[in-house]
Amino acid sequence: MRTQDSNSLSLDNQALENNKVPQPLKELVPFNKAYVTGKELGYIQQAIDNAHLSGNGSFTQRCQEFLQGLTEAHEVFLTQSGTGALEMAAMLIDVVPGDEVILPSFTFVTTASAFVLRGAIPVFVDIHPDTLNLDENAVEAAITKKTKAIVPVHYAGLSCEMDKIIELATQQNIYVIEDAAHALLSTYKNRPVGSLGHLAALSFHETKNITAGEGGALLINQEKLMEKAHLVWEKGTDRREFRLGMTDKYTWKVLGSSFPPSEVTAAFLWAQIREINMITNQRIRAWQRYHSRLKELEDKGKLIRPVETPNAERNGHIYYILVQSEQTRNRLLAYLNTNNINAVFHYIPLHSSPAGRHYGRCHGSLKTTDDISTRLIRLPLWADLPTETIDAIVSEIEAFFRLN
Repeated sequence: MRTQDSNSLSLDNQALENNKVPQPLKELVPFNKAYVTGKELGYIQQAIDNAHLSGNGSFTQRCQEFLQGLTEAHEVFLTQSGTGALEMAAMLIDVVPGDEVILPSFTFVTTASAFVLRGAIPVFVDIHPDTLNLDENAVEAAITKKTKAIVPVHYAGLSCEMDKIIELATQQNIYVIEDAAHALLSTYKNRPVGSLGHLAALSFHETKNITAGEGGALLINQEKLMEKAHLVWEKGTDRREFRLGMTDKYTWKVLGSSFPPSEVTAAFLWAQIREINMITNQRIRAWQRYHSRLKELEDKGKLIRPVETPNAERNGHIYYILVQSEQTRNRLLAYLNTNNINAVFHYIPLHSSPAGRHYGRCHGSLKTTDDISTRLIRLPLWADLPTETIDAIVSEIEAFFRLN
């Protein structure tokens, strides 16, 4: 679906063959730098000129239609955040107190809290040690009569093994809600991530590939949820019917909330998603550069690179490495940051957090989650990250392991 610039890759490979030594980094390399297309302000001005700054204006509708075609979802609703998309999903499937929702502990807090807000119990299960994704075999054993949904998280843009998860959900008549915050334009068996479950949540936070600063979207893939989705998105009212001239007034019909973002946010997002293929290709190119340059260190047993699987195609969202121990992780992070490289760790497992212990429960051992969370380092990655900067970062990692 996405191709690399062969000339650029040839130049990169030539630089490696010539054994060019990258120059030391004199300025801080941030972990993330949001890509700006240059058209954001123009579209925001158009939104102002349209005299419609609240939600569900022309830019909102453009973004929703574009994302619907991109993801093959039945319908798309922009939200003020990825968190909002998950909260809307919980309302759509009628989560009530006592329901259980199965999810990984190795995820962002709102994967759980969106359901806890409705009284559900998050049931934490372990992840695979290679993909860092939800272990579908652990999911099967965690299902009870109270299970309302499974929430697979496509970590770092790599799809979970969705066939098995969907099979389990179908057998048990429970929902699948994809947390696809990392995974826009990733695929599973050539299908867009986000089109696989009954519902899916996207994020357009500043740290994501495509950003609106803050923003998100809920993808609807089940027809029976679509009518209710319009009501919930419009604060629980039939305002959509009113706008379409189907009623002479609108009124409160179901429980809903204020989910749509402003038109200013949607206008910014429109500039971004129109360049989505270019932005994604640049991130994949950076991801692949890290991957090729770090192979030697993996071969020497110094670190583990992300796996590539035959069923899934990544979108270049996160490049991480796994080192041998928490002590090595902490020393390497300190070394990199001292040398102007803002590398970071990632999630503290939810099951070990105060709120996670209070509101949720674990099913089975989560030893892989506990282990991975102490050994993972995320490296700087953004759309126009220069090749020479990647090479300099890898050179510093190599220097660290020569010293340690």
